[in-house]
Amino acid sequence: MPTVRSPSRPLVLIPARLAATRLPGKPLADIHGEPMIAHVLRRAREAGVGPVVVAADSPEIAEAVTAAGGQAVLTRPDHASGSDRIHEALEALDPDREFTTVVNVQGDLPTLDPAAIRASLTPLEDPDVDVATLVAEIEREEEKTAPSVVKMIGSEIAPGRFRCLYFTRATAPAGEGPLYHHIGLYAYRREALERFVKLPPSPLEKREKLEQLRVIEAGMRIDAVKVAVIPLGVDTPEDLERAREMLASGAGI
Repeated sequence: MPTVRSPSRPLVLIPARLAATRLPGKPLADIHGEPMIAHVLRRAREAGVGPVVVAADSPEIAEAVTAAGGQAVLTRPDHASGSDRIHEALEALDPDREFTTVVNVQGDLPTLDPAAIRASLTPLEDPDVDVATLVAEIEREEEKTAPSVVKMIGSEIAPGRFRCLYFTRATAPAGEGPLYHHIGLYAYRREALERFVKLPPSPLEKREKLEQLRVIEAGMRIDAVKVAVIPLGVDTPEDLERAREMLASGAGI
């Protein structure tokens, strides 16, 4: 496989696997005549930050990406996380280590705004930041207490920019003020990703079932950028139908 080269731009990797528990085969789920992974691929390309490659766990996903005009690399099917999957893909695609930044775009975000991908890179302009991510203010009352909505607790160090101190499924922090929904898109310095995947799951990570806590427990720094819209993560048949409605109406574009 030819090596993707560009030392001046990030490499965008989209992990995708067939064996989703609640929606099996979801990367190939049809949304207006195209598989979901093709929609995510298009959004990532529209961000214009660098080459985009899908880290697939199966030939079926790789074939769908190729049919959509994209590039895919096959990875082991038994990875525990998307971070492990993109790390394998990165090693295969860039053995000469020309890319120093990697953006992990989840393969189940067909309504993702390309501008959010661009925004995720801005904290890495600070050399002290190891990993960058996204948050949005929680507007719905029911989401403030929902364990499925992960909250970021952090210090605002500039307008719309946070140093992340913790992530939790609980309603936090207490008291008056906004709560922030964490969006699981990450921009990594390559060294941070390499360090992360070598670490064992941390105690708080296992307790909250939140992988990003491993970064904080290891003493690495995560900063977040606030965006206006929370992209729909497709995990269930109901989410898939909502994504179809959003993309049909243009609300997700």
